[in-house]
Amino acid sequence: MSTLRLKDGTDLYYKDWGSGQPLVFHHGWPLSGDDWDGQMMFFLQKGFRVIAHDRRGHGRSSQASGGHEMDTYASDVAELAEALDLRNAVHIGHSTGGGEVIRYVAKHGKGRVAKAVLISAVPPIMAQNPQNPDGIPMSVFDEIRLNTATNRAQYYYDFTMPFFGYNRPGAKISEAVRQNWWRQGMMGGINAHYECIKAFSETDFTEDLKSVDVPVLLLHGEDDQIVPFELTAVRSAKLLKNGKLISYPGFPHGMPTTERDTINRDLLEFIRS
Repeated sequence: MSTLRLKDGTDLYYKDWGSGQPLVFHHGWPLSGDDWDGQMMFFLQKGFRVIAHDRRGHGRSSQASGGHEMDTYASDVAELAEALDLRNAVHIGHSTGGGEVIRYVAKHGKGRVAKAVLISAVPPIMAQNPQNPDGIPMSVFDEIRLNTATNRAQYYYDFTMPFFGYNRPGAKISEAVRQNWWRQGMMGGINAHYECIKAFSETDFTEDLKSVDVPVLLLHGEDDQIVPFELTAVRSAKLLKNGKLISYPGFPHGMPTTERDTINRDLLEFIRS
């Protein structure tokens, strides 16, 4: 079990396999690095070095009482990149992990990052506020907070239905995929998950997006029921200096799992370009 003791004493769990150009995978809420199994195996077999960490308070990382916001998430990744001497890296983030990626690249990535990928990602900002009147009402995130705090086991299991688009007519439901999502979620700390809701919904990544110079690929499903396509990817693409957006009609939020072959193909083409 590989762990890095961070400066504040938190133990960050990570997987580091293979050699070659490093690809760093950043998972979504409330999961772990295991959510990238389909990508880790694929790119390992293509000759890349693949790395995935469990965000503080998530998965097998220690359940720190604090630091559950984007600046700390990004600085944790910076400590990991320094410890593993990662250079010419491609950072790939799903959902909340996409926010972590763009904050890390903007604040800490100079000289270490070659490219970035945001998949079904939360930037530029999810929550409705006076500057973002078309955002998602805060009541939606308050409901997520309430259920996480008081009914986590059942709520997480139910959450898999819209996450993977399994609530759509004709969807082929995989009970194993649902159970694996639930397993990852329940491994993490309830307080870390609760605090992370504010991080993924209210953090404004506008200036991060504007400041990033490296090529950025955005992949997003047009039927994403968790992170709406028009609110996030479309706006992010307009803010990036060197961004490319690929959207997929009918694909759900959890498309790295349900549409693995398509996502892996487009990732590989971008990384090799």
